[in-house]
Amino acid sequence: MPSFDVVCCVDLQEVDNAIQQTLREIAQRFDFKGQQTELRREDTTIHLLAADDYKVRALAEILREKLGRRQVPLKALQWGDVEPGPAGTAKQTIELQQGIPTEKGREIVKLVKDLKLKVQVAIQGDQVRITGKKRDDLQAALKTVRERDLGIAVQFTNFRE
Repeated sequence: MPSFDVVCCVDLQEVDNAIQQTLREIAQRFDFKGQQTELRREDTTIHLLAADDYKVRALAEILREKLGRRQVPLKALQWGDVEPGPAGTAKQTIELQQGIPTEKGREIVKLVKDLKLKVQVAIQGDQVRITGKKRDDLQAALKTVRERDLGIAVQFTNFRE
């Protein structure tokens, strides 16, 4: 039976590449010369640390630009607030969203079921699988989920005939 999965995942290699590009750009910028600046990724969290909140915001803007250029969906990032850090510095954390949260999964299920198509929708861990006999019904469901702003970055994988 034809099916596909709705997932939310970020390519961590592309995130690492964007971080490296950002660090290279910071090394050459005049306003960051001689300043304490740190940008690192730990698992699904990115940590920004700079001399003051202006520098953290500039660092975040450069990172956002580099991530966008590398096709990392910006909706999959949850930006934390700029907080005071140690020794008068400022810091910010960014969470990378991996997987669809349960409440968003339920919202996708409700959205597809409201279409009254002959498809089955099931939440499987951190992804949603949509199965149906007709490919046209699956494509209608895919189009509806893609057009709806769910507040998360969604990708479609495992489209099986």
